[in-house]
Amino acid sequence: MSEREAAVTGIGMVTPAGIGREATWEGLCAGFGLARGDADLAGLPVDFSCQVPGFDGPALLGKRLTWRNDRFIQLALVAAREAVEDAGLDTAAWDGTRVAVVIGSGSIGGDQWPKEYRNLAEGRVGAISPTALVRSLPNMAAGEVSTDLRALGPCLTASTACASGATAIGLARDLLRTGVCDIAVAGGTDCARLPMASATFDRMQALSQRRHDPAGASRPFDADRDGFVLGEAAAVLILERPQHARARGARVRGHLCGYGASSDGYHPTRPDPEGAGARRALLAALADARADRCEVHHVNAHGTSTPLNDRVEALMLGNVFRTPPPVTSLKGAIGHSLGAAGAVDAATTVLSLERQLIPPTANLDRLDEAIDLDVVTKKPRSHRMEGALSNAFGFGGQNAVLFFRTA
Repeated sequence: MSEREAAVTGIGMVTPAGIGREATWEGLCAGFGLARGDADLAGLPVDFSCQVPGFDGPALLGKRLTWRNDRFIQLALVAAREAVEDAGLDTAAWDGTRVAVVIGSGSIGGDQWPKEYRNLAEGRVGAISPTALVRSLPNMAAGEVSTDLRALGPCLTASTACASGATAIGLARDLLRTGVCDIAVAGGTDCARLPMASATFDRMQALSQRRHDPAGASRPFDADRDGFVLGEAAAVLILERPQHARARGARVRGHLCGYGASSDGYHPTRPDPEGAGARRALLAALADARADRCEVHHVNAHGTSTPLNDRVEALMLGNVFRTPPPVTSLKGAIGHSLGAAGAVDAATTVLSLERQLIPPTANLDRLDEAIDLDVVTKKPRSHRMEGALSNAFGFGGQNAVLFFRTA
């Protein structure tokens, strides 16, 4: 293991597939779409989403934490605690000054803002909660995780739209490489199933309109795809300097070896039609890892289920690889959790390498004829892998790609 790499020693996940790493893995491997009607979106043109089943913040975290924090922060706290436990770390005993926190979030607004805007519109300023502002700030996910874990090193937030979670993990690896910390708690979180999010994405014609079939609405790379499905999730990785992980005898799930980032510089919401920016990020990740293209045995695609984005990503992969390796997109099952998506994909990529198994792309019934990819569908695929890529692309033309190797 090179000291340029970061050891992945812990994983925590909260997704529409389940609460916890193993529940999420099992749900993803089942290969079914998990979208359903959402009471919080009732009356809107798109009134369904992918929701975390049975998430009870007060029961999981206690009322002291949940009363002052929006749902996206609560998701992050649960995922971070699981990741730390999975890594076998004791927050009461570690040197917190050597622990960094980097959490990505797309930050599309707090879940309490509709109520607070009503209070303001009705002139009831005194009824506005004193927590209204801080509970919705994007940096507060990292801040609350840092406080909860007593992680006293650098505490940063990455906000690169749907690439935020992957960007946060890449930046955390860079912090480890500079030596300013020994451990980094890194990932992404978002709750995208909010009325304003549904309304605005619908106005952009980005969301699937399959109200008659919510579970089948998110269908990456399928010929009948018509947009993505809003979701919510959090995923956190514990990254360590290899020397630190070895010294404490940590179990290593995988290695983060490469990180590449780029900007399309093309359009606020549409990707470069040639995928040039995404391609630069992918090749930068491989160069950073000192890896050849032949060392990529799997790609966890961004795969949003939008007609243009899936086609551009497939074109890019075809241009980079003579024969692209097996591809999957998790968004068919769990929808698009925006700033959390890149972290969920990254965590699942590590698990795929560890277990030599690729979860299927849900709802892929008929591959788009314009897409020449080997997309895993219907059931998990056993596959010999030593290296894999995790792609994340966002509005603003912001791209982040991570390259992982097996432990």
